[in-house]
Amino acid sequence: MKDDPPGQERAALDEAIHHPTRLAVVAFLSACDEADFAAVRDGCQVSDSVLSKTASALEAAGYLHVRKGHVGKRPRTWLSLTPAGEQALAGHIAALQNIVTTARTAATAARGAEGPAEPAAPVEPAEPVARPVPSSE
Repeated sequence: MKDDPPGQERAALDEAIHHPTRLAVVAFLSACDEADFAAVRDGCQVSDSVLSKTASALEAAGYLHVRKGHVGKRPRTWLSLTPAGEQALAGHIAALQNIVTTARTAATAARGAEGPAEPAAPVEPAEPVARPVPSSE
């Protein structure tokens, strides 16, 4: 942005996944190779309609792959992140972390001008999640 210090570019939040429901779906799918529509719906606590619209928007952005098929005679839909979706989530998380770092730096500078204060506890990164192998029901 124009107000950024020289030589420092701010990582941008990704508008395609910034909406809470889209972010929840992308985050959920980041933990697995592929997930059944119902598992994503239940994991993100949304309705079929909301997930369908969200999946369409993420697919249009190139972040989600939708695979349709049958298990026996029952139709099924599976969702997975594309490599672009994985990169978008990583960039979005980096942008959020950058905002936190900027806020901490500003708070430290403000405390330095006012005198010593107790340091804030560092935020620990989330532990990596094992990616389950999809079942072939």
